[in-house]
Amino acid sequence: MSLRKAGRGAFAFIFVAVLVDSIGFGIILPVLPRLIMQLTGVSVDRAAVYGGWLSFVYALLQFFCAPVLGNLSDRFGRRPVLLFALLALGCDYLVMGFAPVIAWLFVGRMVAGVAGASFTPAYAYVADITAPARRAQNFGLMGAAFGVGFIVGPAIGGLLGGLGPRAPFFTAGAIALANTAFGYFALPESLPRESRRPFHWARANPLGTLLQILKFPPVSWLLGALFLWQLAHQVLPSTWAFYTISKFHWSSAEVGYSLAFVGLVMAVAQGVLTRVLIPWIGGERRAAAAGMAAALIAYIGYAFATEGWMMYLVSLTTFLFALTYPSINALASQQIPANAQGELQGAVAGLYSLSSIIGPPLMTQVFGHFSARSAGVYFPGAAFLTAALLTVGSALLFARAMRFAPQRAPASAATPEV
Repeated sequence: MSLRKAGRGAFAFIFVAVLVDSIGFGIILPVLPRLIMQLTGVSVDRAAVYGGWLSFVYALLQFFCAPVLGNLSDRFGRRPVLLFALLALGCDYLVMGFAPVIAWLFVGRMVAGVAGASFTPAYAYVADITAPARRAQNFGLMGAAFGVGFIVGPAIGGLLGGLGPRAPFFTAGAIALANTAFGYFALPESLPRESRRPFHWARANPLGTLLQILKFPPVSWLLGALFLWQLAHQVLPSTWAFYTISKFHWSSAEVGYSLAFVGLVMAVAQGVLTRVLIPWIGGERRAAAAGMAAALIAYIGYAFATEGWMMYLVSLTTFLFALTYPSINALASQQIPANAQGELQGAVAGLYSLSSIIGPPLMTQVFGHFSARSAGVYFPGAAFLTAALLTVGSALLFARAMRFAPQRAPASAATPEV
């Protein structure tokens, strides 16, 4: 099947695949703190530290494996790599659901980390079938899939949490495995054999990938800005549930509903407003800057919220800071030739993994320290202030990147419209 014929249908499947994957991830977020507390018998501030190390183990392995997946997709095609990643995630959720001790949770995170994440070949797939001028919008739609998943997933997880903290894990595993089976029959290959290239370890190890990609200036500054942006963003998945349980005494259902609300705002922003706001604001450069400003306001607002309803109010700002990631990703992709898009997305995934290695332990340690009743200064919102400082650093690197970036992207090989 040609790319032109398969383009729209293939993009629709990738959107659904990422959507289902994010639903599975979102389902477990509201109940993870209580499962950790059940297995360890510790308080919520100490459970947050365990949660940070669980994310660390996952991200450490993903950091080394995600670039391998990106380069394997450049060599063997996107389809087999994407299906493998989805299968591993399904196994991960089931292992965690059966966990009798905390060590099983770490094993489950390792399983998922080795596989990397399905968004690595998924974003490369989108780059294959999308014209350069439309990549920001379609990357935004991919982000919308995550947002929609965060509407449905946490809400379901909060409700299933009433059956016990393990029920959402079994549901997530079933969803991920069903998604894998569907993809096996429905997903065409997007990378023609003549466009593939040999696998080289220099491009497949995380540092080698970054070094190869950095030969395309000003990608280095853009990736630096993206790294700090992603590092700051780690405060949300790593501390939100622990923070709201500790400060507002929310139940699993209340945590789930709040995450669902954030997902709704993100989905509307990335799935609907991205296509309108990026051109209206003046392109990817201004959209990314506006998103960073909104994120700074949001993190400070979360840090100083005194009532639960304030978390909902502050979350409305995410409709703007949702523009930053697809805009920076699109700007970087415009500097990279067509046959290296998988490598670029592997590098982006590697940076995300690196931020996920550093971010959750950093944020949960900050949260745990300032949330303990024995702390000299009791301020659970300290992790959000840390994220605000990192956002300022990201904005500075982005501004420097724009000083060296060409005003227009270089000419690219013809790519079908999607």
